[in-house]
Amino acid sequence: MQSGIDYFNPAMNLIVMGKHSRKIKPKGNPKTKFVLIGIICAIVGVGIVALLMNPDSIKADNPNSVKLSLDTRNGSPVLGDSMAPVTIVEFGDYQCPFCKRWNEFTKPAIEKNLIATGIASLIYVDYPIIGPDSLKIHAGSYCAADQGLYWKYHDYMYANQGHENDGWASSNNLKLLVMGIDGMDSALFNECLDSGKYEQRVNDNKKIASSAGARSTPSFIIIAPDGTAETVIGAQPYGTFQTIIDDMYNR
Repeated sequence: MQSGIDYFNPAMNLIVMGKHSRKIKPKGNPKTKFVLIGIICAIVGVGIVALLMNPDSIKADNPNSVKLSLDTRNGSPVLGDSMAPVTIVEFGDYQCPFCKRWNEFTKPAIEKNLIATGIASLIYVDYPIIGPDSLKIHAGSYCAADQGLYWKYHDYMYANQGHENDGWASSNNLKLLVMGIDGMDSALFNECLDSGKYEQRVNDNKKIASSAGARSTPSFIIIAPDGTAETVIGAQPYGTFQTIIDDMYNR
């Protein structure tokens, strides 16, 4: 697993839970769309590896199929109106330089033009795949959320990102970093971080992201008002998201 450009498994069907529960209908080319609801095609055990390597081999009538769900309820607090017609789900890692690029160059425009206007909302689901420190820094986001500071923490960590696995995201360094976040009670944060209380939540989110087909960071699912969905892979510019959402409204 590495950050950067890779692919989702677009042949999988998903049931999205959390901010909205909705059915995703098959639409368009299955190589570029997620198809949601019903029975998905995933082979158990060793077969999963083969399917991920060759997603075109997945068939809807597979007798070994299982139901896959994308549950965002343990992800981030919703950024924006929870009833916004479009939902953007991001899978990311705070150590990922591509995620930092997206957070600094694309997310501000999305917040201004799509989230602030009530068109879309954003949910971030942990996908800590860069290294062992990724678990702690992601767990720390929920310690910050306990103080109502999730999104401040989120942006601050990307703004202060170091090199992958060089120790910048270690527990000790996190305790120093959060002292720069306005309103943060660092003593409460440190106690929470040391307790490890949110590490299982992060690991659960990682499994959810992987089961949804994420193979790299950042990766996105954009869910339309009619329940159809599309994937976006990598630190794409704002125009990519705007074009997809415009198309969703013009179907």
